[in-house]
Amino acid sequence: MSDDAEISIKAELVRKGIHLLALVIPVGYYLMPFPAAIISLSLSAIISILIDLSRFNNWWLWKRCSFILRPIIRDHEVKGGFTGASYILSTSALSMVLFPKEIAIAAITFIIIGDTAAALVGRTWGTHKIIGKKTVEGSSACLVSLILVSFLIPGLPLAVAIPGAIGATLAETFSGKIDDNLAVPIVSGVIMLLIMSGMGYPQAVFFAPFR
Repeated sequence: MSDDAEISIKAELVRKGIHLLALVIPVGYYLMPFPAAIISLSLSAIISILIDLSRFNNWWLWKRCSFILRPIIRDHEVKGGFTGASYILSTSALSMVLFPKEIAIAAITFIIIGDTAAALVGRTWGTHKIIGKKTVEGSSACLVSLILVSFLIPGLPLAVAIPGAIGATLAETFSGKIDDNLAVPIVSGVIMLLIMSGMGYPQAVFFAPFR
């Protein structure tokens, strides 16, 4: 993330620990049919967005949650930006709608694992800058972790998953002002969909769950 220095290392560890808990999304989607998964995830996204809106407007809901959430929220989020939770829940739902199940699972997993690896390694050992606050060390950790994850995605050929992992790393590194929780799953998902379609897989179409 581009704003890692805004919060302490301890807060970053807490934030990324929570981020890793989001692995329940791809695991849950693997175990659940599309309708149940999209409904539950959409409700979670709505709740997260409502908390953000409460923060923007100082509504009672934020007053109840602020003592827990404020220490791990970045400065740009405090000033009016949506949190990573709202982004990842919303874009995970969008990925489920746009892509076949195996690609959606991979794309969502890539942002959860890749962002965590990049942030923690980049903050701890990152010294060689690429762009902004992104570092060679952080991006390398992202790529290595995602290539390893590629071997674990059920039903997805490595010839599809590894280019997706590379695309996810590039999106995480060069997302700029676009939140990487949005850029990574969409960019990697489109790459994997195009490759899978070129390989002749009939399910490799946009909006596959509705076909």
